[in-house]
Amino acid sequence: MEITSTASFLPYWDNIRARTVRVAEHIPPEDLEWRTGGGFSFGDLLRHLGSIERYMFAENARGLPSRYPGHGRELADGYAAVMTYLRTMHAEAVAIFMGLGPDELRALCTTPGGATLPVWKWLRAMVEHEVHHRGQLYLMLRIIGVPTPPLYGLTSEEVRARSQPLDTAGHTQVE
Repeated sequence: MEITSTASFLPYWDNIRARTVRVAEHIPPEDLEWRTGGGFSFGDLLRHLGSIERYMFAENARGLPSRYPGHGRELADGYAAVMTYLRTMHAEAVAIFMGLGPDELRALCTTPGGATLPVWKWLRAMVEHEVHHRGQLYLMLRIIGVPTPPLYGLTSEEVRARSQPLDTAGHTQVE
């Protein structure tokens, strides 16, 4: 789906980020720098999401090269600082996105990988990137035994309990 205005896209984007923040709020502060298998820590992921939104996606969206500073602890250290960094980077990026009109959304931008695409497609890729890393947060929390919030208010088990049963052929039973 083409993004034709920031007025319609930004509330959606804010909701996407709010769901990520709700998961991040379950990270035990003492486990912020825990990592599995040499990958990103919780803190790395949150710093990465903030940095990449502001310094890559937003910069590229306005026709500038990426200024991504990485995801290291020098950007924000400690749970409160990391959460503040994530929120600050989001606010700065949203301010940039708000300045994009229909012509800017249709304009071409160049990604750090050298691909050229319309800005609206780049913003859509930003959403996919966020969701990918949110999934990592969920999995990492599960690995360390931390209960996570349901994404849309219901757990899988609750959805199943509220669903119509299937017949033996895999079709919904109709009464």
